[in-house]
Amino acid sequence: MRCRLLIGLAVLSVAGWCGNPVLAADAANAGGVKKFVRFQKGDTIAYGRVEGEQVRELTGPFAQWKETGKSYALKELKLLVPSTPTKVLALAGNYQSHLGDRPPFEHPEFFFKPTSCLIPDGANIVLPKDTSDVHYEAELVIVIGKRARNVPVEKAHEYVLGVTCGNDVSARIWQKNDVQWWRAKGSDTFGPCGPWIVSGVNYDNLQLKLRLNGEVKQDENTKDMVHSIAETVSWASQHLTLEPGDLIYTGTPQKSTAMKPGDVVEVELEGVGVLKNPVVAE
Repeated sequence: MRCRLLIGLAVLSVAGWCGNPVLAADAANAGGVKKFVRFQKGDTIAYGRVEGEQVRELTGPFAQWKETGKSYALKELKLLVPSTPTKVLALAGNYQSHLGDRPPFEHPEFFFKPTSCLIPDGANIVLPKDTSDVHYEAELVIVIGKRARNVPVEKAHEYVLGVTCGNDVSARIWQKNDVQWWRAKGSDTFGPCGPWIVSGVNYDNLQLKLRLNGEVKQDENTKDMVHSIAETVSWASQHLTLEPGDLIYTGTPQKSTAMKPGDVVEVELEGVGVLKNPVVAE
């Protein structure tokens, strides 16, 4: 059955709704923490603004807001990947603790992950049958709020709608031996992302943790990133156009280990939430 796609994200300004669309990325910078979800309720797929345990349904162009008047209990909704990006970028080596003795990169070094690798909170990470040594990588993920091209660093935050949790699942054998990382980083289910988008927090000072079966394996603050959120968005926009909803995985700290079927992986980002995914064999 064809789903009705209601797109748009809402923001609540201090003045409240005045009847005019407001860019979410701009309003987020005006202060106040806001939380957005993309969800499914029956045949309806929509964005919503979270207020406690309730979700107000939104409609309109992405990053502009208008409430439909409908609201739902959060627990009744199926949460989806928080946006529908045209592209997914990811940073390599953006924490010195991950680089080890290697010198930091002079500018952000990106690779692409296909949109088909994205899965939401609660979905299974599937370990491919023809490889082994598949690792987790906890990451903060940037969600672009409006079209960005040639954006200066000092204005880059105006183009960020918010952030969410991500896991850059990586098949190390393929990563080491393939010419490109297309399957090592982009196989189906290798891009857990969610559960929602949060704006209005200090993206460059959030504690990022990963737990494997309840045991903390990665734990570092985003202030330790080699390249900040603003630097990352600005640099990317010098070379390609970032579209609303595009995602940027910002690199993982420290070291990682292999996952096995039956494991449960949790990525927690301070002030944002927890992304939780079981691990299964293909």
